[in-house]
Amino acid sequence: MKVIRDLDTISEDLTGAIVTIGNFDGVHLGHREIFRKIVREAKKTHKKSLVITFDPHPQKIIHPERRPFFLLTPLQEKLDLIASCGVDAVILIPFSTEFAEVTAGEFVEDILWKRLHLSKLFVGYDYVFGKGKGGNAQFLKASGERLGFQVEEIGVVKTDGLIASSTNIRLSILAGNVSLASEMLGRPYSVSGVIVKGYRRGTEIGYPTANIKSEKVIPATGVYVIIAELEGRKHEGVINIGNNPTFGNEETSVEVHLLDFEGDIYGKDITILFIERLRDEKKFKGPEELVRQIKRDIEKARKILASDAAGMAP
Repeated sequence: MKVIRDLDTISEDLTGAIVTIGNFDGVHLGHREIFRKIVREAKKTHKKSLVITFDPHPQKIIHPERRPFFLLTPLQEKLDLIASCGVDAVILIPFSTEFAEVTAGEFVEDILWKRLHLSKLFVGYDYVFGKGKGGNAQFLKASGERLGFQVEEIGVVKTDGLIASSTNIRLSILAGNVSLASEMLGRPYSVSGVIVKGYRRGTEIGYPTANIKSEKVIPATGVYVIIAELEGRKHEGVINIGNNPTFGNEETSVEVHLLDFEGDIYGKDITILFIERLRDEKKFKGPEELVRQIKRDIEKARKILASDAAGMAP
């Protein structure tokens, strides 16, 4: 997949492309439905499929007061997921305070029409763009009729009656409902990071853990069943997110215990695939009670990982 970071370098083969526009954070089921449609339409009409997206996420620029902003997919992960859908090219527009002043009309005229001379545009049911959110599907359809390109609005995609949207996925993750988030994503929610040294209390009680630091949305505190990807291999495990109240820690930590694993993994990259939430984090009377609970958690995790509950894990 070609990634274009400068509007002045758009190649001629993208003229007349089949296009979609959006932030596409999460690349969830709704987004992938749009990508499938532009790829199918492009093949049918012998044109290129093109995604226009933005970096950083516009919310970071338009609403800097809203911190933290919970990103589901950092840029490279988003690009990799889009590429996996068979898209030919992505135009990555640098989003800035200056670009935020571009009106919907200017965007359509200057980028979609003059630079791309697009053939057809697919947009999500709720897509808005331009200064003051002046553009939407109806605005685009009117522009298309005037300039000479088609516009198709894609309806909602639902899972368990809930619309698959970036907002709903973020809320599910923050509530600890990783199973629902994974259904909306169409894959297990994942967090990647570097393994760092923690308090090493897990080692002291016979259950060594790997502590990770990540920039993505971290699920609510609690214990989860996970699959970890490390150096090209998958490992089953459990993860504790919280401050270890039994030991009185103050900082929130993300501690992974890999089942049946031995080895030094500090400083290495790891990806955690969240499968299911086991329980809330709780304070135990002491290490002995904690160890008994960890044994129960691991036994339950093995059953879940052996069942269809982990069927989504690649």
